[in-house]
Amino acid sequence: MSLDTIEKRSTATIRKHAPRYRVLLHNDDFNSMEYVVQTLMQTIAGMTQPQAVNIMMEAHTNGTALVITCELEHAEFYSEALISYGLTSSIEPAE
Repeated sequence: MSLDTIEKRSTATIRKHAPRYRVLLHNDDFNSMEYVVQTLMQTIAGMTQPQAVNIMMEAHTNGTALVITCELEHAEFYSEALISYGLTSSIEPAE
């Protein structure tokens, strides 16, 4: 291995992934379970009914549930969309 090769490797750009954030759904006593499931399916692209039911039940049982983990901008969008439909949502950094 030549010195040229070592220099090229040491100066190569390393792409960092954007930090990930967790979108959380919080249990509430106001919205029906059916409404929560429908809202999750409308708001989160590609979410299936079984996935939405599982998330709703986890929030109902444990107080909070993980909806999706994604980049900050998307997490803010999803959380704000859920809130605009009357659900309680927050985001936090993924560990």
